[in-house]
Amino acid sequence: MDYEGLFARLYPSLQRYLVRLTGDADVADDLAQETFVRLLRQDIREDEVRPWLFTVAMNLVRDRARKTERRQRLLTAAPDLVTRSTLPDEAAERGERVMRVRGVLEQLHERDQQLLLMREEGFRYEEIARVIGVAPASVGTLIARALRRFVALYEATEVLDEPRG
Repeated sequence: MDYEGLFARLYPSLQRYLVRLTGDADVADDLAQETFVRLLRQDIREDEVRPWLFTVAMNLVRDRARKTERRQRLLTAAPDLVTRSTLPDEAAERGERVMRVRGVLEQLHERDQQLLLMREEGFRYEEIARVIGVAPASVGTLIARALRRFVALYEATEVLDEPRG
């Protein structure tokens, strides 16, 4: 298998997917690299590599979230060990929009998140179906429903963000 060619072709898409999921480009880079390292240990057909990569990447994101949650619980139990740092000012309109989209995505079911993000990355319905574990014929309907749920939540946050006068 041409690992260098696969890396050159698939890494950008996988990294973008992970940035959207995690909200952190550095974390996304680390997870994407770890995913490709794991690919080196696999013996799978080349046409199955892309869905396999995204499935493994999603599992790594889940594992990271569990570790972060555990760490937060431990830090909450010992608040005197936590060092406080101030967040940077997020005045830029684009930054706010990205945060809002990410917040809405987090409210969706995990499967809806996967469907929308994989669609955004240009996955074929057959590939999405394989990763999600559904029939390819149902992917279009599932994406449409996920998109409707996303839009409804996004519009609801827009109403909440409007200034009152």
